[in-house]
Amino acid sequence: MRRLALVIVVLFSSFVAFDLSKISRNAPPLVDRSERADLIIIRKSERSLKLIRKNTEIRSYTVSLGRNPSGHKQQEGDKKTPEGRYFIDFRNQRSAYHLALRISYPNAVDSAVAAARHVPPGSDIMIHGIRNGLGFLGGLHRLLDWTNGCVAVTNTEIEDLWKFVDIGTPVEIRP
Repeated sequence: MRRLALVIVVLFSSFVAFDLSKISRNAPPLVDRSERADLIIIRKSERSLKLIRKNTEIRSYTVSLGRNPSGHKQQEGDKKTPEGRYFIDFRNQRSAYHLALRISYPNAVDSAVAAARHVPPGSDIMIHGIRNGLGFLGGLHRLLDWTNGCVAVTNTEIEDLWKFVDIGTPVEIRP
């Protein structure tokens, strides 16, 4: 039994070391402006993220959401993925989750609602890949909603998204 545990630890450690080596990775370059998405639509009930350009779907991905996915994010720590209109306001190539595109949550309405309830609205809602060190999980991450309110895709998918999404791209998150 000890040998099996040791083999598992060694194998897992090698996966982690391989994936952690990507922390210093270079992010893929943006495609030409004429090819970039002009809208991101996330449908929580379908676990889908679609990139739209000129009213035409150009990419589609299956996503994982916050651990408490039903309903709109109300406050920090509720594990909900927000709903509403936002935009991409930051691109993080040194993220703990491979690459990350930050969504502009909270907007003015979200902040006002949280203030009226005397709670913090939360922040740092991202579209991101798998946690560094666990990228080998790939699409298995889709078996459950596991984020703290973010939208997760595989590392290969976030690299693809990264190329088509620039700062300022509108994001609609629908129930």
